[in-house]
Amino acid sequence: MMEPVLRIDNLSIDARNSTIIRDVGFEVHPGEIFGIIGESGAGKSTVAMATIGLLRAGCQRVSGSVTLVGNSLFDLAQPALETVRRRKVSYVAQSAAAAFNPFYRLEDQITELAAIELGKSKEERRSLAVNLFRELQLPDPERFGRRYPHQVSGGQLQRAMIAMALVNEPELVIFDEPTTALDVTTQLEVVRLIRKVIKERGCGAIYISHDLAVVSQLADRLMVLRHGKIVETGTTRDVIEAPQQDYTRALVANKTTASGMPNAEKSKPIIEVDKLSAGYGGFSAVRDISLKLSAGHITCLVGESGSGKTTLARTIAGLVDMHGGAMMLKGQPLPGRVEKRSFDARRRLQYIHQLPDLALNPRQSVRDIVGRPLSWFGGLKGAAREDRLRELMRDVELPENFLDRAPGSLSGGQKQRICIARALAAEPDVLICDEVTSALDPLVEESIIRLLLRLMDERPLTMLFITHNLGLTRRFAHDVAVMRQGEIVEFGPAERIFTNPHQTYTRTLIHSTPLMERGGWRRVSEEQ
Repeated sequence: MMEPVLRIDNLSIDARNSTIIRDVGFEVHPGEIFGIIGESGAGKSTVAMATIGLLRAGCQRVSGSVTLVGNSLFDLAQPALETVRRRKVSYVAQSAAAAFNPFYRLEDQITELAAIELGKSKEERRSLAVNLFRELQLPDPERFGRRYPHQVSGGQLQRAMIAMALVNEPELVIFDEPTTALDVTTQLEVVRLIRKVIKERGCGAIYISHDLAVVSQLADRLMVLRHGKIVETGTTRDVIEAPQQDYTRALVANKTTASGMPNAEKSKPIIEVDKLSAGYGGFSAVRDISLKLSAGHITCLVGESGSGKTTLARTIAGLVDMHGGAMMLKGQPLPGRVEKRSFDARRRLQYIHQLPDLALNPRQSVRDIVGRPLSWFGGLKGAAREDRLRELMRDVELPENFLDRAPGSLSGGQKQRICIARALAAEPDVLICDEVTSALDPLVEESIIRLLLRLMDERPLTMLFITHNLGLTRRFAHDVAVMRQGEIVEFGPAERIFTNPHQTYTRTLIHSTPLMERGGWRRVSEEQ
């Protein structure tokens, strides 16, 4: 077997007298993609930084070694370490937009290292850039590099960052969640390219992610991290199809696909949207939308970024101007703007934001945040208000003493539960959930979904759930509406949408979604 590009032995790292990485060890061989999976705080990025001999401020190596292409990184003098970093390893960050200077053309930034480190002339650098653009299937390779970062799409910019990482022909490339911010179809394109390029070039790669479904499409082997410790390591197929540890089994179960929910009994629509157009200023971001939300159903609104999902949801919530069409709530006209709606209509329809940090006042306590709709809609005061607050905390599975805490002291999942409790305080008929799990780790996401499903069982609720995650949609939706470029291109029962989609675009979305079916795991990234 060939010598490994990277070997980490018994690495332990402390931060402020607390061990954050404990006895981590693995190897990466030429042509191999090694996946590191774990939730936020698991230690993924700390391990990744250690592979290039970097430690965050306040961190120190307690024991262990990192050997990159025969160089023991923590034993090298700084000049030698910097030379190894420039010539032997590259790093692809999560945010391509943050990695590029907006004032310089892409070509100049991508080939800068070739000029500094390899001494290439301007003509040689241009030829190198064009070849990289062609290899990464970027449009018009001869002219692509003359563009500025803002003149290309997110997926193209991500590929441009991969080109920059390959300029020095590294022996190891570290990918730090590079597809997190991409749409599902764009994500698939990038995943395919990463795997193709690494295999053709024969360099090693580390791919870091909290999304097991995505990393399983790339990695030859997987390492599961939790609280800075290795939970499990093995081939991708073994880890997915025969996980040995409870934590890994929970991660796999969270991402394993299942058919949609059983068809619910047909019911009257509670929300009706008829030929709706809406947007910002004079621009209509959604056009000619007709949609009915059946009472007691979970309707998932899916589509790529920019398709109009959030605009439609916010219009139904009364937060975006209608340009035309009509809406009905329980058979009664529903005015476009929330300030024109009746007191009862406002109560019946509640909106839960994607980012709780932007939705919760950091200066108020949880008691004030959740208590406001109790006073406003329910007129509750004193002991009655306090009793209801405690009941709502139990409903969202949080301790009652959280009422005295501020949002800043809570985790992301706990903050989202507070947002749900606030919405429930109004005793609504309809919940509009706008990407409410997209910023959460997989197991936290699972807990929020289970909470919402339990609330649906216990209350006469209807839910409009906005997401770009078709794997999540497939698990719990009754109905699915697919949006593209401001229009609904397909709508129907979830089971029919996923088993017999009528539109080519819907089929593309479904096919682009990473699959983790029990006993049938496969790489979507290798299919055409």
